[in-house]
Amino acid sequence: MIKYIIRRLLNLIPVLLGVSFIIFVLFNLVSGDPTAVLLGKNATAKQMAELREQLGLNKPLFDQYLDVVKSAFTFDFGRSWATKQEITYMIKQGAYPSMVLTVPAFIIATIFSLIISLVVAFYRGKGIDLFVRILCIAGVSVSALAYILGFQYLFAYKLGWFEISGFEYGFPDFVPYIALPAIIWILLSLGPDVRFFRTIMLDEIYQDYVRTARAKGLSEVVILLKHVLRNALIPIITYVVIQIPSLILGALLLENFFSIPGLGGITLNALNSSDFPVIKAMAILSSVLYIVMSLVTDILYTLADPRVKLK
Repeated sequence: MIKYIIRRLLNLIPVLLGVSFIIFVLFNLVSGDPTAVLLGKNATAKQMAELREQLGLNKPLFDQYLDVVKSAFTFDFGRSWATKQEITYMIKQGAYPSMVLTVPAFIIATIFSLIISLVVAFYRGKGIDLFVRILCIAGVSVSALAYILGFQYLFAYKLGWFEISGFEYGFPDFVPYIALPAIIWILLSLGPDVRFFRTIMLDEIYQDYVRTARAKGLSEVVILLKHVLRNALIPIITYVVIQIPSLILGALLLENFFSIPGLGGITLNALNSSDFPVIKAMAILSSVLYIVMSLVTDILYTLADPRVKLK
């Protein structure tokens, strides 16, 4: 396994070089002159030239590409064009609010979805199964913006049960600020998660080993929890682990509407202000996290199913 992990980590090098090249092409060649955006339409040619010199945009293209590669391997992303802060410091500051919001909500949503999917698989074809399916379809049919605006207006503004916006560092001070966004996250996740997990459970329920277990006299609950759930772990792990990078990178809409200073909000502000260094940093960080989580997924496969070997 160690050799496999080392080989996969070495594979990270060409992947990062490729990601760096794509990011360089998108932000340094395709996107145009950022000084025109930063200085506005009334900027003079001299002002734009001075800003290009200041931002290092007048260097040869190959040197600019090397800067992107260097930042991808060292995680030294330089300073934000908008705030002038170190981007690494901004990421550290934003990671805490993002993770206290997304991680608990993600865990709760996943556990609830698995429990509900097992229940509806147990009562497949009956009224409760149909009711849950209708709720899931209705849930995913409504825009996330409608949930956010409706819940924020009703439960925070009208009823005053939660804070409308803002954030405070330290437990439990942040709880009133992240409770409502977390509830919305869970509700938004339940629809697609339950439908996906239900499909996996039903696919396993009709396998031969389940019929054999029934023939041996095992109860449906034991079959579901001991056999069906265990054999469904591979697609569940794939689905769950690949979502983890998005948790670390924050929730764009929720953080923006609830004024939570997380990574999602930082990314959105960078997009609005054409803060390319921050956008590049988030793109590189996202790529690295997805690659690492892909490796974690492979390792978890071996734990869930001993027949899976890492070669």
